[in-house]
Amino acid sequence: MKIAVEKGQEKTLLADGRQRVTITDIEEGSSENKGIPFFAVRFENDEGYVTHRFYQSEAGMPAIISLFEEAGIEVKAGRELDTKQLVGKEVTIEVGERTYTDPVTHNERTLKQAINFLAS
Repeated sequence: MKIAVEKGQEKTLLADGRQRVTITDIEEGSSENKGIPFFAVRFENDEGYVTHRFYQSEAGMPAIISLFEEAGIEVKAGRELDTKQLVGKEVTIEVGERTYTDPVTHNERTLKQAINFLAS
């Protein structure tokens, strides 16, 4: 079997802690469980990468606003934000793990996430 490795797939997950990164990709979708719109951001540097989903919900808006502001994009009420503006922006993130219970399988899952965004 031949397996194609796409650009960026050769990198490992970033180590926990503060990391200076560049936003290299944005993917949009809806949550599998409730259909809530999200965008997934790939944060990357020479050491590796981490992908984080930002859900467009009341609970998710503070993280979305923080990301845009720390990336140097002005956030104003009544104005729409375009996720494509984030690509190429540099920020500092804190990488860590989060554990939660999967609502479908009820199994405990752990994933890497990015939090505490700061301007680079």
